[in-house]
Amino acid sequence: MKIYYGWIVVAAGALMGCVAIGALFSLAVFLQPMSEATGWSRTGISTAMTLDFLSMGVAAFGWGALSDRFGPRLVTLVGAILTGLGLALASRAGSLIEFQLVYGIVVGVAVGALAFYPTHHFFWGTVFITCFVFADLIDGTMARMTDRSSRWGAWLDSTLDRVGDAAVFSGIALWYAGDGESVLTVALCLYCLSTGAVVSYARARAEGLGMTANVGITERADRLVAILVATGLDGLGVPYIQAAALWLLAVGSTVTIGQRALTVRRQSLAESP
Repeated sequence: MKIYYGWIVVAAGALMGCVAIGALFSLAVFLQPMSEATGWSRTGISTAMTLDFLSMGVAAFGWGALSDRFGPRLVTLVGAILTGLGLALASRAGSLIEFQLVYGIVVGVAVGALAFYPTHHFFWGTVFITCFVFADLIDGTMARMTDRSSRWGAWLDSTLDRVGDAAVFSGIALWYAGDGESVLTVALCLYCLSTGAVVSYARARAEGLGMTANVGITERADRLVAILVATGLDGLGVPYIQAAALWLLAVGSTVTIGQRALTVRRQSLAESP
């Protein structure tokens, strides 16, 4: 019985995808042993995963263009070579920053040969991104629980959180700015991205002035969960769910900015002589 060649290609692609993703996520398995062997903080090592996510999002555009022009074979070959090279170089890293750059960028770019959100792969993109987001949401707590937190780690984690948010909303916006053909959705994505950044800045600025602003109906975790769940369902064919989530996030973020502004104003007036 002759096997259709197309199924062989599918099987080979699935195998390569599993190997690439498996190599990427193996960091979670080796996190504790690596920390003990090198003395690097768990937060610092986990930051490489965040860089992976960011570099994959950026590299997806380039890989997509190369695939359209030269075909998937070249992209697959280069991606496989970069994956092996990145893992080999990461294993020889002599410092934490070297490991973060090599594993977080080289490996991320290689695995990013498979584009997600910008090419309308909403469901699988959500599944993939959720794995990174879950780790990102708990890494600060884990660092504090294990007494491995630092001011540098806290700053780096917060900064990369903002970049991660930008990658998620920008990826969705890019799809609708192109083949998605929805200017309104692009505007909603940009508004949610902008107000989300203001929500975080409002709290950080208040704390820098010695006040608090940890109030509001839409925190970062709420925004991420809402947009990822809605985008994943949209990828499964549920109509209007993504647009509804974007509208709710736009309203919720606006209200949260107002709540934090009022909270800081009350504290400021209370301190006035």
